[in-house]
Amino acid sequence: MDDPALGAREHAHALRGLARINRLSGSASAIWRGIRRRLPAEAQLSVLDVACGSADVSIALADRALRSGVQLDVAGCDISAVAVEAARERAQKAGLAARFTQADALAGSLPGTFDVVFTSLFIHHLAADEVVTLLRAMQAAARRLVVVDDLERSRVGYLMAATAPRLLTRSTVVHVDARLSVRSAFRPEEVRALAAAAALREVEVRRHWPARFLLTAGGGQ
Repeated sequence: MDDPALGAREHAHALRGLARINRLSGSASAIWRGIRRRLPAEAQLSVLDVACGSADVSIALADRALRSGVQLDVAGCDISAVAVEAARERAQKAGLAARFTQADALAGSLPGTFDVVFTSLFIHHLAADEVVTLLRAMQAAARRLVVVDDLERSRVGYLMAATAPRLLTRSTVVHVDARLSVRSAFRPEEVRALAAAAALREVEVRRHWPARFLLTAGGGQ
């Protein structure tokens, strides 16, 4: 899905397949547990979903939070115009008043400041120095918390990536991307080192199913 030559139709199909995988993987629940563990008493939070794709995770996160009595003010950004349009359509269908904008998360700054800035399944697309740039930008935009949910590079993760997507989507883009993603993903200890290079503070990294990790860190505001 990183290929700029990927057609809009194939991209949209891949985003739908990825949304199905995220739902069954419980991505939003894992992120919500991380937020609630670090910010247990909040009743209202603003959140930014970086590299939001079709916003399936941020919309599911808002629903999960609401069931816990917490109101989320959701915004998202993505470099892809196709993804931003898909996010807006998905939010409208879900009845969620969210804001999505086209932006390059590696350009040095993010669009605004928020209580929580999170990203899901994005950093495995980046080189190590780009991850550091991203983490610094996320910390600068986060008043309270930075959250990163991503794949863990492991043998189990690769086996799952080679099989599960073929059962969940017909998108050949997702089939190929899943295996490549695990190969280029980071191990938890590598992510801790990148967080240190980005000068993140109060960093926690926890593994969770299925072959993923969740990083949480204090905001920079």
